[in-house]
Amino acid sequence: VIRDNLADQVFGVGPMDRARAILAEEHGASRVSKVMLNIAEYQADRPGGGYRWDGEAWFGGDINRVVLRTEGEGNGDEGLEAAEAQVLFSRAIARYTDVQAGLRHDFEPGPSRTYATVGFETLFPYWFEVEGGLFVSDRGDLTARLQGSYDLRLTQRLILQPEAELNLSAQDIPALETGSGLTNAELGLRLRYEIRREFAPYIGVSYERRFGSTADYARRHGEDVESTTFVAGVRAFF
Repeated sequence: VIRDNLADQVFGVGPMDRARAILAEEHGASRVSKVMLNIAEYQADRPGGGYRWDGEAWFGGDINRVVLRTEGEGNGDEGLEAAEAQVLFSRAIARYTDVQAGLRHDFEPGPSRTYATVGFETLFPYWFEVEGGLFVSDRGDLTARLQGSYDLRLTQRLILQPEAELNLSAQDIPALETGSGLTNAELGLRLRYEIRREFAPYIGVSYERRFGSTADYARRHGEDVESTTFVAGVRAFF
């Protein structure tokens, strides 16, 4: 009798089943993980010296993953100004695109909020990385975020990374001093040197601008509507 897998006739069904299981594990069925600290920086021009972080960790396979994210910022004078964490289920729906759903919790600014979230991550042609999300809070507030970045390799180890982030709100949220429409935008330019692929210090500049009613809230408190900050930090993963 001729079998579909001819090697079974030579090596036996049992050994070949084990070999095929190992092959499947190494080519897509394996479970892997990654911890990425994309931003960990000191912001020189903020009162008292500012700091910021942005990182994520994930575990899973090529199709389904569990993703943990956190980001925030603060300064030496006022302490922690913003901090959030997300727990997401991520599923690949195309070769370079994942859709995600889960929960987000904002610890600061107060009062704290918990959000249901849906979003995506994708890689556009020419290696533009784009991600976005919609957030519905436990108070019914609807907000959105869109981010994009690009790695311009000047050499094999020296990389210039422009980055942009837009935040939007469907309504005024007085408790969070957030207006409707485009609330704020941030543009960044960071130059990093990969001492190792897993470890890269960087320097750069970050520009932030508030808009509409969000800017009005800032003016009432004597805060700047726009700011430009020089930064220095490290990008690392393992």
